[in-house]
Amino acid sequence: MRVVIVGFPYSGKSALFTAISGLPPDHHKASEESLASVKVPEPRLQWLADLYKPRKYTEATIDFVDLPGHAEGDSEHAGLEKHLPTLRQADALLLVVRAFQNPAVPPHLGRIDPLADVKSLREEMLLADLMICANRIDKLDKSLKKPSKTHDQEKHELAVLERCRAALESEKPLRDVIQPGEEERLLRSFGFLTQKSILVAINSGEDAIGGDPPAIESVAGVFNICAAVESDIIQLPAEDRPAFMADYHISALARDRVIRASLNALGMIAFYTVGEDEVRAWPVPRGCIAVDAAGKIHTDLARGFIRAEVVGYDEFRAAGSMREAKAQGKLRQEPKGYVVQDGDIINIKFSV
Repeated sequence: MRVVIVGFPYSGKSALFTAISGLPPDHHKASEESLASVKVPEPRLQWLADLYKPRKYTEATIDFVDLPGHAEGDSEHAGLEKHLPTLRQADALLLVVRAFQNPAVPPHLGRIDPLADVKSLREEMLLADLMICANRIDKLDKSLKKPSKTHDQEKHELAVLERCRAALESEKPLRDVIQPGEEERLLRSFGFLTQKSILVAINSGEDAIGGDPPAIESVAGVFNICAAVESDIIQLPAEDRPAFMADYHISALARDRVIRASLNALGMIAFYTVGEDEVRAWPVPRGCIAVDAAGKIHTDLARGFIRAEVVGYDEFRAAGSMREAKAQGKLRQEPKGYVVQDGDIINIKFSV
């Protein structure tokens, strides 16, 4: 899972990256992309680890990427076209827009209009997708003039891309156009930006902490965050954070809010494997079936799948142990096609 942070100069996106990653503010050069693999806070997994006391404890993670700012720091664009390879690999995009006064901002960038900034960022995304789409259409047009074994496949791809181009020219995001299933698989390698899940962080000043963010259509989540304060809090020892959070009336860290929203936006849930060797969280897409969950652990488990032994976390915790859960009839035997539920504790029976 990878989330790329996008924003205009002076939006505070690097401060938000610090607040999410916990890395020191000066850990990277402004001209380079920064990557942080952030652990997903999971109280259920911690309870299981406390029970089993395993030799290894493995949390799920999300990769967050902070794109570098412009060299001069005064461009009125986010410069998405310069970072298309990174953006295309993202599963979701986190747009950061400024809602605070900053005397360092050049006059021509001095406006404070978060909704207008979101609109401008979306326009850059539309243009980036249109460029990718147009380039591929040109190549297909040339290729279809020559005999080829893939003529029918290319003709079908061209028809889909021409429909995508028409939508983009009408300022319609591709997630509203591309059909799930075959079309989605056909276009997956393009990494279209307007096909991705979008989160928006309204980066406010201290005086607006705790305020409700504005409603924004067609996004997976909107946050009101003071990145400057949050980046300071995350640098503190864990035991000192609650007091500072209380002073600022912050009920939950920006990191935890963004991580949870990212998982929801990507439609991800978690199942667990437990034992003395390891307690581990496994993130999978909602709707994942048991045999695919087995393959997530190891390909041999999917290849030799016999059945899945499953108990829900709440039932397991109420029972207190696997033996008691089995005695109470809570441990179920499920087939390959069982749809994994969030919080399932799963043991795969297999033979290869």
